[in-house]
Amino acid sequence: MSLRSLALTASSMALVVSASASAELVAGWTITTAFPTGTGSVPTGTFYTVGAADQGALTTGSSLDSIHAAAAATYTSPSGNGSQYSFSSNNWQIGDYYEARLSTVGFSDINLSWDQARSSTGPSAFELIMSVDGGTNWVTMLASYTVLQSGGGGAPGTWSSLTYNALYTTTVSLAGAENQAQVIVRFRATGAAGGASGSNRIDSVMFYSGPVPAPGAIALLGLAGLVGRRRR
Repeated sequence: MSLRSLALTASSMALVVSASASAELVAGWTITTAFPTGTGSVPTGTFYTVGAADQGALTTGSSLDSIHAAAAATYTSPSGNGSQYSFSSNNWQIGDYYEARLSTVGFSDINLSWDQARSSTGPSAFELIMSVDGGTNWVTMLASYTVLQSGGGGAPGTWSSLTYNALYTTTVSLAGAENQAQVIVRFRATGAAGGASGSNRIDSVMFYSGPVPAPGAIALLGLAGLVGRRRR
């Protein structure tokens, strides 16, 4: 390895250490695997899961799911926001939701970051709610947020596996989520879709202990394979 390469590597690692000191990934889903495709293979029904988080310190027992009232709901994995895949579904009705479950035991100052987009007829009105007692009681974390359209006339951008667009990223502090055996977060539709084929997709659902890092710092943390722990 050349001296220049060594210097660049050392510089990158220094940035990683700096980023990891202020942002520690508890659990995160980047949708690493394509969903089944082809006639008779595409997942449908009222429920679909991508399973446990693929990144973070506490992935065991975690899950990212989509729940719909309509059995005709279809689940696909189109391009993410600067990543290869996302978690997409259609046949949205008011009250349908994406749901993330994870443990935050031993971690404080929990913050959530996620990317979300819709088609031209997909639902745009959502709320973010959280439960720490198994779903008996819910706290509203965001009473209302708007999901932007991806692609087509009037859209601010188009999701691409090669290009990240910060307009589609939302971050929120989850007060009360620290040091919990199970945190449940729902991204729930509060407005109707424009049609059954209208889709909504989610990507890069990341729970951090500490401030959410900038995209460049996230990439460096992933490359280095470093996951810190902020203990109470």
